[in-house]
Parts: sequence; C-alpha cells; structure tokens
Amino acid sequence: MEIGAVFPHNEIGNKPADIKAYAKGIESLGVTHLLIYDHILGADPDRPGGWQAPYDKNTSFHEPLTTLSFLAAVTQRLEFITTILILPQRQTVLVAKQAAQVAILSENRFRLGVGSGWNEIEYEGLNENFHNRGKRQAEQVKLMRQLWTSDSLAYEGQFHTINKASLKPRPDTTIPIWFGGSAPALLKRCAELGDGWIPLMGANQTAKKCIDTLKHHREEAGLSWESFGIQAQAQYAGGTPERWRSHAEKWGAMGCTHLAIATHNAGKTNVTGHLRRVEEYLEATTI
Repeated sequence: MEIGAVFPHNEIGNKPADIKAYAKGIESLGVTHLLIYDHILGADPDRPGGWQAPYDKNTSFHEPLTTLSFLAAVTQRLEFITTILILPQRQTVLVAKQAAQVAILSENRFRLGVGSGWNEIEYEGLNENFHNRGKRQAEQVKLMRQLWTSDSLAYEGQFHTINKASLKPRPDTTIPIWFGGSAPALLKRCAELGDGWIPLMGANQTAKKCIDTLKHHREEAGLSWESFGIQAQAQYAGGTPERWRSHAEKWGAMGCTHLAIATHNAGKTNVTGHLRRVEEYLEATTI
C-alpha cells in the first residue's frame, strides 16, 4: 500500500515558495502521491436561509489542475491525484485539454479523480445542470478518453457533439480515471468505467460492502480486479501512532492500494509543521 499526503488547501496559504517547499518536502520524506481537493465557489453564510456545510466562502481551495501544473515543475517523483474534481460542473473538452497538459508536464504522474459533487451553488455559478450530473459524468469520462487518443474524433452523445476535431498535444498514454463516491449508481459506473475508487469514508463495514459491490460489477463486466486501485485517506487530527497503524492495517486488509494522510484541521501550524505531521504518520505506519 502506497502512502501519500493530502494538500493542506485551507492552511498552506498563497505564497508560491511555501507551496513549493511543501511539495518538495513531502517528496523528500518518501510519500508517493499527493491528493488535492476541489471546490470553486464557497457560499456566503449570510444568505437567505443561511448555510450549513463543510465549507463556505471563507475556506480556501487552490484550483487543482493549475496548482498541479506548478507542483509538477518543482517535483520529480511525486504522483498527483485530484480528490475529487467535480467533473459535471465543468466543460468536458476543457477538462480533457487541461488534464492532458498536467499529464504531459508531470510526465504521466497524474491520476484524474472525479466526482459529481453536492453543492448546487457551484453548478449554478458555472451554468451547468445539477440534476443530470451522474448521467453526464459517465459520458464525460468516455468522451475524454477518446479525446486523449483520437487524431480526429466524430462523437455524438446525449450531451456532447464533436464534429471531426481533436486535442493537441495529447498525452502519450491514457490518463487513469478514479471515481469518488458510494451511491449504488456511482459504484456501478466506477467499476465499469474507472481505474480505481476513492472512498469518502473510514475503514469500516460500509467500505467493505462497497468494495464487494465494485468487485461484483467488475466481474460482471469481464474486467480485472488486479488492475483496479483504491485511494483512501487518514486524518492526523485526533490520531495517535497506534490508531494510525490500526487504521492503515484495516485498509490494507480490504485491499487498499493507496492511503494518504490529511494534516490540516489539526491545529494551527506552518509548512514545517505539516511536514512533521506527515513524518510522524510515516513513522507510525511504516513497518
């Protein structure tokens, strides 16, 4: 199981030097991958009806794909994954173009993690339909894969039309796409179309049932389970070496391939502090 870290989006600040130091620091510690979260708009709590959600307008999120382009330039081995990019609120062809560029600039150190999201305010602001996002997500994934490999594409789908056109430059290998979420329709879509699953839950029986469901759908579709990945997360906040180790062992027993430690929301610190937290986690979970 590979150990990674979660980009501390709301605490890292806006200084390029700090973001660079963090990325180079975790790479030097030996983590294999970096997760980056995605939200574009934050709601103002002072709005009709109020607002109660995990984040609002005061929470910082660095835009994933442009940030990863920067991080690709200052690292050599670190792999990147969007966790998760809310795909249906974006234009499919533009995401395909941007993702291709990240893959090229990182020399294929990029996995595209996608989800359908929950915040209708973002969809409204981006002029996309919140209510058919699951169906569109499936078509988006199929279309992006064709755009990454086709010299000239003619595509007619339910939501997209490409009339003999293509992207250039294109990545020299297709970009892995991992799905986040746990709804039954999502798990089926993930198993049939995805290269991996991003659980948004702990190492518990619910996760085990989701994995069993994914295996079932993969088998029904005639797809290998051996090539399928699972990207889980751990929290530094409230943890101890014993709890981190036990948590990692539980994920490992369920077949998790990647596990990343989130060090934010655990008390005020700086770049050095975040790196030290990652180091503590590595010391606890590396046997």
